[in-house]
Amino acid sequence: MSMPRRLTTAVFATGIGAMTLAASASAQRFSVSSPDVHAGQKIAATHVFAGMGCTGSNVSPAIEWHGAPAKTKSFAVTVYDPDAPTGSGWWHWVVYNIPANVTKLPAGAGDESKHLLPAGAVQGKTDFGTAGYGGPCPPAGDKPHHYHFTVYALDTDKLDIPSSATAAYVGFNLHAHTLAKAELVALYGR
Repeated sequence: MSMPRRLTTAVFATGIGAMTLAASASAQRFSVSSPDVHAGQKIAATHVFAGMGCTGSNVSPAIEWHGAPAKTKSFAVTVYDPDAPTGSGWWHWVVYNIPANVTKLPAGAGDESKHLLPAGAVQGKTDFGTAGYGGPCPPAGDKPHHYHFTVYALDTDKLDIPSSATAAYVGFNLHAHTLAKAELVALYGR
């Protein structure tokens, strides 16, 4: 809601100052995208979990982000399903301590054996009980679930979190340090 307020202020400014204010407001728009996962569309089998009755390839999608605040010191990426029938949703991927100069993760970065994450980045435990990416696998017959791919721009270089921490614990720390976040929501059902 603060974005329109800044643009309104720019309208009342005059001359070059107005153009500068409008440009800085639009430059601050933090966004996330993926060549593999598209907002509002079904997630491909390549990125679906392999197990628990699902037969996907369990490859984390490529993800990239743009327009982070200038004071960003690191990033984090999460994938969360609030529709999971658990009472608390389901964490599918948690990555933090991504250096501030990184603006994308390649497909497959969620597989620790591939070593595709940037130096210093840490994958937290998901609700599958392990670190790394675990793709969608909702119960058969459920309506499609919403998968929130979120990138957090953080005000700290490093989150000092124990390796045994739950995704919710990581999330608590993310929210305490978030400057901005960008989200892409895709769907999957079976």
